[in-house]
Amino acid sequence: MNETKKCEPFLKALSGADPVQARRFAAAKALEIGWGGVSEVSAMTGLSRNTISKGIRELNSAEPLELPEKLRESGAGRKRVEVWDPIVIDDLEAIISESTAGDPMSLLKWTYKSTYAIAEELRLKNHKVSHDTVRRLLKESGYSLQANRKNLEGKSGPERDTQFRYINSQAAKFIDAGDPVISVDAKKKELVGNYKNLGRSWRQKGQPELVNVYDFPSKAIGTAIPYGVYDLKRNDGVVNIGKSHNTAEFAVESIRQWWSLVGKYHYEGCNNLLVCADGGGSNGSRNKGWKFFLQRLADEIGITITVSHFPPGTSKWNKVEHCMFSFISMNWRGKPLSSYETIIKLIGSTKTKKGLKIEARLDERDYETGIKILDEDMAQLKIILHELHPMWNYSIEPRVTASK
Repeated sequence: MNETKKCEPFLKALSGADPVQARRFAAAKALEIGWGGVSEVSAMTGLSRNTISKGIRELNSAEPLELPEKLRESGAGRKRVEVWDPIVIDDLEAIISESTAGDPMSLLKWTYKSTYAIAEELRLKNHKVSHDTVRRLLKESGYSLQANRKNLEGKSGPERDTQFRYINSQAAKFIDAGDPVISVDAKKKELVGNYKNLGRSWRQKGQPELVNVYDFPSKAIGTAIPYGVYDLKRNDGVVNIGKSHNTAEFAVESIRQWWSLVGKYHYEGCNNLLVCADGGGSNGSRNKGWKFFLQRLADEIGITITVSHFPPGTSKWNKVEHCMFSFISMNWRGKPLSSYETIIKLIGSTKTKKGLKIEARLDERDYETGIKILDEDMAQLKIILHELHPMWNYSIEPRVTASK
């Protein structure tokens, strides 16, 4: 059982306690943990260290514990900062937007900035907040305190942070100009058939949905390769579900489908498109086919396509992961992906409180693997390399003027 599961009963009991009981429960938990317990319980519950320390003093006192004569009435006391200063939420999201990562298989998000650093940036924007308040706001926004895990795909450093800031500034510039900014990536390949899907869903008691015992690919109807295109400004997107291979041509075709289905209607007359993509895979920075087929798309739709890649090992920072894929995974958890129609319906029915809308389509095309792009073909591309990290940042201009 992981630490989160172990703490669930304690947190549930704490949620129903009054302020006095809450600090004493928290204090008892901190004493049980021992050294570092106050900090750990503070991070777990959102209670301040001072509050927990006060509870410890009460528990260590020789005097018997008594309830105070008057408990605070519901709704009384100091208002939360977001009530009297609602702009603080927008500024908080702006500060952490360039440093936010997420798990595409859950709703967890995290940021590499400390609560102290975020609080200091908010104070520079004239918000009166403490690091404890920042911690609470992050928890309520779906962020989680994460420990290190052996899952790094590359090293961090000043180049990575510089690229994050560049992507963020590029996205802001494009959105301010009314041009589209999309985040793209392929979700993990799924077997289509009556197979077990992780998670649970609500059904009549004692009537679980029966699935195959073994996940033999040879018995599957096929495979599904969901490639997502997420519009950062509009909070909507398109998922192109491939049946063959996740190639560069398939990746660019997915962007073409987004443009044909929704993009050209919402951004009529635009001259530029920003694509934020991972540094590897079918849309990788070293993939010649990715650039080759993007040039064809730029020629076809008549706009300049700018690409900014995330550095190696930072795919979790890609917006499509935690703004779209995570919600799709939550929506179909515990449900067998028994057919392509089922997958399309489950993706299309994914909704969020913030109004996320997704359109899903099936791509029947058989994409060829192993296509060789020759140097003379690459020489014909109209690519403009950016000064900052030209391997990761470049623009592809149309070679001909197309009707949009």
